[in-house]
Amino acid sequence: MRVALVVPGSVDATSGGFAYDRALLEELRAAGDEARVVSVPWRRYPLGVVDALSTPPLGDADVVLADELAHPALLRLDADAPVVALVHHLRCDATEGLPAAVARTLERRFLRGCDAAVCTSRATARSVERHAPGLPTHVAPPADTQFDPAVTADEVAERAREDPFRVAFVGNLVPRKGVLTLLDALARLDAGGSAPSWRATFVGAHADETYLRRVRDRIRRHGLGDAVRLSGSLPTDETAAVLRESHVYAMPSTHEGFGIAYLEAMGFGLPVVASASGGASDLVDGEAGVLVDPGDAAAVGDALAGFAADRERLAAAGRAALDRYRAHPSWTETVADLRGFLGDVAAMGAEATADDEERTADDEERTADCDEARPDTDGATSDAAGHRRTRAEGER
Repeated sequence: MRVALVVPGSVDATSGGFAYDRALLEELRAAGDEARVVSVPWRRYPLGVVDALSTPPLGDADVVLADELAHPALLRLDADAPVVALVHHLRCDATEGLPAAVARTLERRFLRGCDAAVCTSRATARSVERHAPGLPTHVAPPADTQFDPAVTADEVAERAREDPFRVAFVGNLVPRKGVLTLLDALARLDAGGSAPSWRATFVGAHADETYLRRVRDRIRRHGLGDAVRLSGSLPTDETAAVLRESHVYAMPSTHEGFGIAYLEAMGFGLPVVASASGGASDLVDGEAGVLVDPGDAAAVGDALAGFAADRERLAAAGRAALDRYRAHPSWTETVADLRGFLGDVAAMGAEATADDEERTADDEERTADCDEARPDTDGATSDAAGHRRTRAEGER
């Protein structure tokens, strides 16, 4: 099967979504498929619509897998092969107000022009189905390809008894990840106390300097300088060390399409405090962590305080997180199911193309018969046939 994966910018960019794309490419190629990357410009949203005036070079693909992040540039995608949207999360679900309204309009148009969709979580699939009713969808959750935790249940139980209580955050320091909410929640843990009885480590890139200043200001305002460490980006082994030494993973995002960071933390036996908006509900069942509403610092603080105060509960939740991680499907299992879905879509596309070609041939034959039977006074028959074909092509 020949697959063209369309992405915005570089597929080597640092984020969970691009890590998903890279792992998907690797598994497709390992299965014998010809999978290649087609890049479109990644512009400030929604300026990518200017790129919709041209179609990227898709080549002879059996199926086009279009990363939904690039949707502004793909609104008029003219592909001979079926187009399958790869949806990590919808932008309109992660924003509010006018930006959400603009995104909703563009995303609906993009999705309704696709032949199918692949989603990273059941929550994302439900959202896609609301915006594009009847669109065939397939859920293909990511798997952990970054770490090899090798943590045991006994180690989780032993760690739960250690002090001080340690919280980990791993993710880019951007507003959507809920960093300020987490800092406000941490400040509640020792309200009125003389010194923090906990430590928190934030691992992730500081790409937004304006937001980073807000983060540092919030740390100073709460007097958390001795308890909070902003480590920036770390190599994989050092990030693993932070997770291995922590008790809880917390990332109260405004929205997560899936939240691969939650799954990765579970591999180290960490219960997670996760966003209730989006796909984390596929992982967090009440035993392996707690779901909180976006922006609810009090709920985040209560969840953390509950784990810090009850170490038996912390150990049990850590073991449940480890079990959940081990039960999660591997990338090989996920892509095996996905290849079946893509193969079905490609086959339907090939069948539809053959039907179109047959109808076109029939139309041309009938037109030729009519031309022989009577004089062509003004070309009206030919024009009407052409109009019907053009309209049908536009509706596909």
